[in-house]
Amino acid sequence: MKTKRVEDKPKNQGEGDREAARRFNQDQKRFVDAGRAPEAARRAAPRDADEKAALERAETEGRSRARGEDPTVPGANAGRARRA
Repeated sequence: MKTKRVEDKPKNQGEGDREAARRFNQDQKRFVDAGRAPEAARRAAPRDADEKAALERAETEGRSRARGEDPTVPGANAGRARRA
């Protein structure tokens, strides 16, 4: 029977998987550079007033559980009213 060596095991980097983060960032950059973001945003927009209201309720509920906004993300709060 063949014994497995430590090198044969896949690398498990845990929550801080730098390789996955690097691939994700590269894919996002390619997506934006390809000019597909505006069209994707249009497709993701609510189709009617009911859907818009449902999305706003979901956002409010999600924000009620959040610790706060991330101050390191530039423009993350642009156009949004602060919620207590």
